[in-house]
Amino acid sequence: MPDKYINIRTLKVSESLLNFVNQELLTDTGISSDKFWLGFEKIVNELEPQNRELINFRETLQKKIDDWHIKNKGNEIKLDEYKKFLYEIGYLKEEGEDFSIETENVDEEITKIAGPQLVVPIMNARYALNAANARWMSLYDSLYGTDVIEQSEDSVSERYDPLRGEMVIKYSRDFLDKHFPLKNLSWHKITSIAIKEGKLKTLKGADIFDLAEEQKFIGHRGEADNPSAIILKNNNLHIEILRDPRAFSAQQDHAGISDIILEAAVSTICDNEDSVAAVDAEDKVVCYRNWLGLMKGNLKTQFEKDGKLFERKLNPNRSYISKDGKGLKLHGRSLLLVRNVGHLMTNPSIILSNGNEVPEGIMDAFITVAAAIHDLKNKTNSRTGSIYIVKPKMHGPDETEFTDLIFSKVEEVLGLKKYTCKIGIMDEERRTSSNLKECIRTLKNRVFFINTGFLDRTGDEMHTSMEAGPMIKKGDMKSSKWILAYENNNVDVGLKCGLSGKAQIGKGMWAMPDKMKDMMEQKTGHLKAGANCAWVPSPTAAALHSLHYHEINIFDEQKNIIKREKAKLDDLLTVPVANRPNWSVEEINSEISNSAQTLLGYVVRWIDQGVGCSKVPDINNIGLMEDRATLRISSQHIANWIHHGITTKIQVTEIMKEMAKIVDKQNEKDSAHTRSGRTGYTKMSDDFDRSLAFQTACNLIFKGKEQPSGYTEPLLHQNRLKKKFNLN
Repeated sequence: MPDKYINIRTLKVSESLLNFVNQELLTDTGISSDKFWLGFEKIVNELEPQNRELINFRETLQKKIDDWHIKNKGNEIKLDEYKKFLYEIGYLKEEGEDFSIETENVDEEITKIAGPQLVVPIMNARYALNAANARWMSLYDSLYGTDVIEQSEDSVSERYDPLRGEMVIKYSRDFLDKHFPLKNLSWHKITSIAIKEGKLKTLKGADIFDLAEEQKFIGHRGEADNPSAIILKNNNLHIEILRDPRAFSAQQDHAGISDIILEAAVSTICDNEDSVAAVDAEDKVVCYRNWLGLMKGNLKTQFEKDGKLFERKLNPNRSYISKDGKGLKLHGRSLLLVRNVGHLMTNPSIILSNGNEVPEGIMDAFITVAAAIHDLKNKTNSRTGSIYIVKPKMHGPDETEFTDLIFSKVEEVLGLKKYTCKIGIMDEERRTSSNLKECIRTLKNRVFFINTGFLDRTGDEMHTSMEAGPMIKKGDMKSSKWILAYENNNVDVGLKCGLSGKAQIGKGMWAMPDKMKDMMEQKTGHLKAGANCAWVPSPTAAALHSLHYHEINIFDEQKNIIKREKAKLDDLLTVPVANRPNWSVEEINSEISNSAQTLLGYVVRWIDQGVGCSKVPDINNIGLMEDRATLRISSQHIANWIHHGITTKIQVTEIMKEMAKIVDKQNEKDSAHTRSGRTGYTKMSDDFDRSLAFQTACNLIFKGKEQPSGYTEPLLHQNRLKKKFNLN
């Protein structure tokens, strides 16, 4: 049933949200509900018109850019003239003098420890707990369960494959030999381990061998002459060698080593944005409640597996004896960051006095920060007293400055010290990329993170230049001039602004969770590009990707990168239009089919099931971790090709119907649609006209040119609300 509203001064607040805030969120914060709502009302009424003005300015700029391209249609884009035009309309800003960020009180997971970063839909409590607990992961399990280790016939059965087990142990010993070498001995040959006078001693029979780099030994657990665990550190990442001769995995191990535990997901973004389908108060409260539980440290969830009931909760810190005999604790969980939504969307959870829905980003800011006040007291997440907000989809310095204003107002209302809230800048919009230095300047006291995102950034590239001509194929985008400049520019500007050792410079997602061997071969590229964190799709992927950070000292890498020639603005602004394309009908249809199938596979789960992120099989049945950014690039690309006559609406509609049948076939036995009380899968192809999911997917394409910045959120939210109403 639709939520009813309660009048709070001039606001109409959804009853479920109001009860959550008053009875759960504010409890033990020292902030009364009257103070919260009085402050919220004042600030939201003050900021909402500014928020609207910024969104309107986006549309004004887009109209001017469209007109410029139409006026210059058929002519080669002259970059000097193009840039002059962009400066004149306020799209490009003049760069100011050099500066360094001044962000203070930032945790070492951001400043000193380079490693994998997870992004998890906060709407799913179990996934959120899994991600938070992925700070420490088993190397043995991560290798045995993935394609990093070659498969045999026994590997695909449920019974243990001893040959595969041996390969896991060999891989793990090779890792130790490479990054924690012993003097004159291989880890393959040790028979025992002991601690003597604060030093690690490995034994082969009666012979004793030391670590080649003794400073890498940090501590142990258990008795000194027979430790149950050894903790080592390399490139600021810890590993733990477990010893348990009784364990199944140690049965054939002369030293009794049963596993190697890796420090894996150093940080995790708990996402309220692209990976969730949260469209109303009911959904938002689920997200906010899970974030509150993480910040209070008491989030728990129960689930059933193989007929047994399990409970998941946050892991404790890990205790050791340091090499000087004192107690040592390492943080047991990933450092948690929270991604709010951007400036565009509004939400029906709160209705303002002027009848408008509340800007969702402002609501997110107040509630996610209020939840984190609990952590400021208990310090189970940030030990430096900071709250980490990742802010997406900001267009240029005016919008990043507005973000600074939002969080300054939130801090005032909630009684927090100025700059308690740290901000991560998602560099995924063209106007932000082109003005990144000035964007960072507006948040120089808050910024803790910048990153690149290929999908959203490409979607904005295509929408911004929709009238310039037909875009090159999606697969060609990754080698185009603008994308190379974009990836390098983000790192160049970040390093120039002093982020190394103070903040994260991140790179995007490895989207194929089942292709870990490929990830191990390719994802070192993100480190070599200068990233001290990069996104991975699962805790297992985080464990495996962490091995890359043992290979490469990213801070040394950044010192070399800062000396290179900087990315050029001209390259960044080069529009990826196809120069007189002569694609065959087969090529065109293949490209559209690929985009259409991916788009439909994601939308049907979003609309019908309320699932914002999942492993969606592509046209070749390879599972890809998809979130909303996938839709933006696919829908904008097809919309562009229709607009420029590469294909037609009729042709695309027929392809969409064919792809819907394939998606239906892929999903008919997918248990994800019946788990957690969800209804079974409803085929789109049974009735295309009545399938809300199919019609939404089509509208994302056919109305794609008119969507604000090419975003998919407005249509998705509108139709998910319809679906929820019909279900009720």
